[in-house]
Amino acid sequence: MSTHAPPAVRDISALPEGRSALLDRIWAIARIGLGWTFLWAFLDKMFGLGFSTPSDRSWLAGGSPTEGFLANSAAGPLKGFYTAIAGQAWANWLFMAGLAGIGIALMLGIGMRIAGVSGALLLVMMWSVSLPPASNPVIDSHLLQAVLLVGIVGARAGHTWGLGDKWNRVPLVERFPILR
Repeated sequence: MSTHAPPAVRDISALPEGRSALLDRIWAIARIGLGWTFLWAFLDKMFGLGFSTPSDRSWLAGGSPTEGFLANSAAGPLKGFYTAIAGQAWANWLFMAGLAGIGIALMLGIGMRIAGVSGALLLVMMWSVSLPPASNPVIDSHLLQAVLLVGIVGARAGHTWGLGDKWNRVPLVERFPILR
């Protein structure tokens, strides 16, 4: 019988001395960049800034942020589900609130756990709209961004160039760690 205990799993996020300042900055850049991606999508769909959304199809002009993508791009086994919710008011509100909330949280480095989970879920759902993906039968940028979000949360990227440290000291956040 062995008397050796298995090696303990170390939580690298609890070991500031084991962290690399360069890697922390790289994760922070990824966080801010991905946050801007979500926030920009929200702004363009809300105001029709002319990039992905023309001004006459903005949400403020009466357009639907979900209808074009879901109704025209849906394919594969989930097509019926996505075409059924395309353009629904509740889907538009959830989608836009998600884009804004995830984008703001990532940009500020706050609420990273909720932003990471909800952002990854949103990205996986966007990937699943057209299965299999047209340009690659296995993976596309939505899945890679979802994995990146998991890494951003795991690396505690909100603490570098963000408000993560201050946010985590808010009494409500201390009481409910899911808000970190």
